Amino acid sequence: MTWGLLGAFAAAVCFGLGTALQAAGARTAVAAHGTGPRMLIRLTTQLPFLAGLTLDLLGFAAELGALRALPLFVVQAVVAGELAVTALAAGPLLKIHITRREGAAIALVCAGLVLLGISSGHEGPAHVPAALRWTLPAAAAALVLLGAAATRLTGRTAAAALGAIAGLGFGLVSISVRVMTSLAPLELLRDPATYALAAGGTAAFAFYATALGRGSVTPTIAALVVAQTAVPAGIGVWLLGDRSRPGFAPVAITGFTLAVLATLTLTRFGEPEPRPRAEPGGGPAPATGRTPDHPTGP
Repeated sequence: MTWGLLGAFAAAVCFGLGTALQAAGARTAVAAHGTGPRMLIRLTTQLPFLAGLTLDLLGFAAELGALRALPLFVVQAVVAGELAVTALAAGPLLKIHITRREGAAIALVCAGLVLLGISSGHEGPAHVPAALRWTLPAAAAALVLLGAAATRLTGRTAAAALGAIAGLGFGLVSISVRVMTSLAPLELLRDPATYALAAGGTAAFAFYATALGRGSVTPTIAALVVAQTAVPAGIGVWLLGDRSRPGFAPVAITGFTLAVLATLTLTRFGEPEPRPRAEPGGGPAPATGRTPDHPTGP
């Protein structure tokens, strides 16, 4: 259990720092080349951006280890706490001012995660019926269809819908890892959860990027955080046998709720690629670390 908790916290730190470093690299690229194809090429030469991608890979590996040892509600809430890490790193890396409200939210996230750590019990891979395993790739296919339909929406409605679908996709990845009974290559090829993981993760990333491309960060990240934490947590308790330590259920519920609600206050730090603001004259303003024109903080 201890190693699982360390893995979950390591994943949150890696993801949080990775987002901040990617934003720093993107800011430099936008300042030099705007937001066209040249900026994307420039990103591949930015050391902070590449370091951020490397941290994302390390974070994913740590998360996989945590999912094999801890209940889903613990891992999902801890990983969602990455926004608190991003907020702390945004000051020195992006020169973003953290408000008092956001500082309090960071403290509450930490408090919630401590409560989750105290209350978490040990879990191994979940043994589920074959029929349930085959529902996972079917769920991935359904998410692709829902996401395709959501791309036709507009405004904040589209951002929230795509964010929620992306969150469900990331949640499906976590559930798939949780039900894998063996990581042997041949067993993975025969396991429907493997294909659900690949399809769900790809769809989640694509719809998340699409939502951010619409420019509505707050509804996107808020919907994503709720979907990727609450839904897998509920499924873990309902179908996979996830439990807290005996007698610690109220502590676990309090910690989970506190961590998720406080994380929602930090949604403006969830955009990995800041966009330049349009000046009154029509040209782009110099890129800054703070995401412009998104009323996410006081």
